[in-house]
Amino acid sequence: MEPSGPARIVLAGVVPPADGGAIRVVADGTPVAVFNRGGTLYAIGARCPHVGGPLDQGTVTGHRVRCPWHGSVFDLETGAVVTGPAETPVPAYRVRVEGDGLVLEPRTS
Repeated sequence: MEPSGPARIVLAGVVPPADGGAIRVVADGTPVAVFNRGGTLYAIGARCPHVGGPLDQGTVTGHRVRCPWHGSVFDLETGAVVTGPAETPVPAYRVRVEGDGLVLEPRTS
């Protein structure tokens, strides 16, 4: 799924989560969950498309997150639905530390 909005979103002053952690940020008005898995950062839409569950509060196993409300599982790199009940992927972003914040760029593939 290709997120709409700017090609590059700068989040000044946002500190990435510690290894194994997740944070919720707002990028261009959209809630985004940022995950740190072994020093690699991943960012996907923070709301499960099934009923809006908070993915940043979900259980992460490997490179997948399980929604805490109804158990949908999403791939952290692509935003793809691995198991439902959700049927729609969430936006996925490339994320990196730059200066004193984070930079998000929508993933198109």
